[in-house]
Amino acid sequence: MKKFIFSLFMATAFLTGCNELDLTPIDYAATGNYWQNEEQVATFMNGLHKLLRDDYTSPVVLGELRGGTLRDGTSSLGTSLDRATIVTSALTTTSTGITNWNGYYNKLLQLNHFIQEVENGCTFLSESSRNFYLGQAYGMRAYYYFMLYRTYGGVPLETEVKLLDGSVDPSSMYMERATAEKTMQFLKDEIGKSETAFGSNDKLDRATWSRFSTLFLKAQIYLWSAKVNTNDYSGAHTATGQADLQIARQALQDIISSGQFELENNFGDIFSYNNKRNKEIILTMHFDKNEATNSGWGDYFLYSPGLFIGQMYDEDGNLYHTDPLESANSGLLRYEYKESFVRTFDKEDTRRAATFFEYYTTADPATREMGVSMLKMRGHLDSDGTRYYDSDVIMFRYADVLLMMAEVENGLNGTCASYINQIRQRAYGNAYGPEYAYTDGSYAQNELAILHERDKEFVGEGTRWFDIVRLHDANNNPLAFSAEAGYPSQNGGTATPVLKSNETYKLLWPVDVTVLNADELLKQTWGYEEAEGKS
Repeated sequence: MKKFIFSLFMATAFLTGCNELDLTPIDYAATGNYWQNEEQVATFMNGLHKLLRDDYTSPVVLGELRGGTLRDGTSSLGTSLDRATIVTSALTTTSTGITNWNGYYNKLLQLNHFIQEVENGCTFLSESSRNFYLGQAYGMRAYYYFMLYRTYGGVPLETEVKLLDGSVDPSSMYMERATAEKTMQFLKDEIGKSETAFGSNDKLDRATWSRFSTLFLKAQIYLWSAKVNTNDYSGAHTATGQADLQIARQALQDIISSGQFELENNFGDIFSYNNKRNKEIILTMHFDKNEATNSGWGDYFLYSPGLFIGQMYDEDGNLYHTDPLESANSGLLRYEYKESFVRTFDKEDTRRAATFFEYYTTADPATREMGVSMLKMRGHLDSDGTRYYDSDVIMFRYADVLLMMAEVENGLNGTCASYINQIRQRAYGNAYGPEYAYTDGSYAQNELAILHERDKEFVGEGTRWFDIVRLHDANNNPLAFSAEAGYPSQNGGTATPVLKSNETYKLLWPVDVTVLNADELLKQTWGYEEAEGKS
């Protein structure tokens, strides 16, 4: 892998509006006056959280677009939809959908620098402060590597910043991919280091990494390890089963028993601009109109008023003459959910109205097509008439803890219905009754029920692709290969699997050719060259 060598700049620079990682490198020794007091350490940690926030689109790109719930081609408004290669899982060695490891090694460089300095220096820190900072840093490093692992399988495991040593051997800048099994073991070790460093520290502000973020990620890692086979040319990871499920269960139980989290009473309140850092949130990316906005959200998921007003109709066949979402001329609708998916929500399910704004292309029910814009995380309309996309973007929340518990219990031959029904009871509110309650079925039936509940609960939150890779059918195959987990391209059509049975290699992503050509030690992701006849 060609290394991207950057100077390790003053941490205050993290907080500016520009992208510092694009700056021309300066001499590494320029940071020699840094790391002199705890305020500087805290500022650098704030910068690491800024880098995490800057990555707010990655869960959607990596964990949502390939999930089979989105349209491809043309939107209901006639606009061209983005990322067709990813949405249709048409990934190849020459069309990889993303490049340069999705930019994660740039962020890991800064984390590695922080960990090196705090582990080996910063003698002014108390033991408790040092451990608190390291708990956060190990946790974030595990998060980035987990995203890489779920995307690529085995990846280069860089944990040092060689430039700090004062001399660099160019040959040391090359690094082969660790095996899938070694990468998974690294993840377990890293999240364990984070948990140990935090100890009993339960400090929580929901917008910075905490012990509870680490416990949540630990549950995700061990659940993945327990259930997902990750192919590799050597050292594949074989799903571990119940031993790792037990560890995931304990991490989830620790979150539940803490008493710090509970479901919001109303689903829509989770995402309300006026209800940030609410009781359901474990970790969120903080946005504010005076600091940073998630401006891409409107472009991705909201209609364009110019194409909507005077052309689209409500359910009763009335033409819209105004902008009902007050989008203030923002919105491009680059991603749109399938009508067939939206219609799987019961009308009594409050998540439908809280998630989607539905409209129609004609007044005639017999010929019209449904269009949808997503309502989550669309900020607020300010007094100056500008829509600011300053809603926090949620990373981890308590509803996911409950549904992961359902999945763990299903894998341990326990009962999962009580966890699913906690989610359904909130979703249906006063309409909830026996007809909407789930009753435990077979292992495969429970897996599919958990998936469908997650589908409705986490729209736009970057889970769907990972869910269909991790959850299983009756033959213990990922639901990515199951038509039961699919949604038809056209409402009323026939559902097909997201992946064909001969596309097992597409459970992972290919590495782009620029990265491969820069490092003779790197190999392409398992299966791609063989499938394309290049091996």
